[in-house]
Amino acid sequence: MAGEAPIKQAVKWIDDQLQDNPDADRVKLVDEASRRFDLSPLDADFLFRHLAERPTKK
Repeated sequence: MAGEAPIKQAVKWIDDQLQDNPDADRVKLVDEASRRFDLSPLDADFLFRHLAERPTKK
């Protein structure tokens, strides 16, 4: 992951978390990813929209 933009790292991390636990709270994941990868408010907003557009896997 070295050299990747923090937003890409955050998307990958959230995707990994959702693969491990599809029922995870997406809002909490975005909040944690925002802190973990030091994202700007605009990046966090992008993550919320990105996740809202994706169907949940059941």
